[in-house]
Amino acid sequence: LQKSLSETFGADKYSRARKEVLTYMFSRPMQMALYFCTGVLDDETLFHHYALNVPFYTHFTSPIRRYADIIVHRLLSASLGASSPIKMEKEAIQKQADHCNDRKMASKRVQELSSDLFFSVFVRVR
Repeated sequence: LQKSLSETFGADKYSRARKEVLTYMFSRPMQMALYFCTGVLDDETLFHHYALNVPFYTHFTSPIRRYADIIVHRLLSASLGASSPIKMEKEAIQKQADHCNDRKMASKRVQELSSDLFFSVFVRVR
């Protein structure tokens, strides 16, 4: 797919713009990752990471970026014995995960609408 796309982009002054638009359009339909509390889900196949093909997966970045990352850092720290366990029920953790998912989806939707708007302006101008 990448080879085909590279051949399609061309080498003129708009090739970079075509590449960005097409790459965005192809990656847009991919399923977005969701946060969840493992203690709430019984089906361990839901823990599988499709692209990496691993049965269990968690993701986190710097805890200054997202609240979900703070929770994962705290849980990891407690599981390693470096801090005391979190005093939250699994249902409360799942409620926080649901809220993080809702905010992430809303943010993604606004980003997509903004991109659509600017792409429309770009096409009209060109």
